[in-house]
Amino acid sequence: MMSLSSVPRSLRPNQASPSAGPPAGSPVVELNVGGELYTTTVGTLRKLPGSKLAEMFSSSAKVCMDAEGRFFIDRPGTYFGPILDYLRSERLPTHHIPEVYREAQFYAIKPLVKLLEDMPQIFGEQVARKQFLLRVPGYGENLELMVRLARAEAVAARRSMVLVCTVRTEEDAARCADALRLLEAEKRSVVKFGPWKAAPQVKDLLDCVKMDITAQGYQVYYEPYSERTLRAKYFSYFYTFVFIWW
Repeated sequence: MMSLSSVPRSLRPNQASPSAGPPAGSPVVELNVGGELYTTTVGTLRKLPGSKLAEMFSSSAKVCMDAEGRFFIDRPGTYFGPILDYLRSERLPTHHIPEVYREAQFYAIKPLVKLLEDMPQIFGEQVARKQFLLRVPGYGENLELMVRLARAEAVAARRSMVLVCTVRTEEDAARCADALRLLEAEKRSVVKFGPWKAAPQVKDLLDCVKMDITAQGYQVYYEPYSERTLRAKYFSYFYTFVFIWW
């Protein structure tokens, strides 16, 4: 660890004239971000007061160095380039928007975070989908329960099946009460979602569950539950999520 008051090999005086870009006296700095190498100026890194980069490269900050004397930041280097492009020229990224958004949040680049939140990829996730899921009681806990049940059945098996009940309204919940009691009497584990007060339908919820479990690295799909244990009138409420292990 060292402070910016000392000048390692990776921090050299800027030789460019004032008209050529960065202001005179803003030293050039070499960065190693998660193994990716970047060259910029301290002025660029300090452009937004209050950001983590401005804090990291303040004169009193203690920073990590790699073996070659470059400043080291232990973050994904692939997505640092768009952060640097924004600081240099306010250019917005066109690829890997969710990943760049996550890094912009980490570095506290607030203007970039706000701009990215207006882009369709982030707006749809943050404003539409996540706001819907916040209206589904116990959504996160149910996902964890599904994964635990699936893993418990995985011993010496190629696939695991988890039974899910989805009820969009209070009326649906009342209709399913007898079916849930029957399954409970048979010692069947059922993960129940709903009811919820939002426009999306049952299929929208099922797609969200599949998306979020897949994002954890699991291979999973769902299909309607059709065992004769239940009467046909209940089939639209029950689904089987199938986890594939190999």
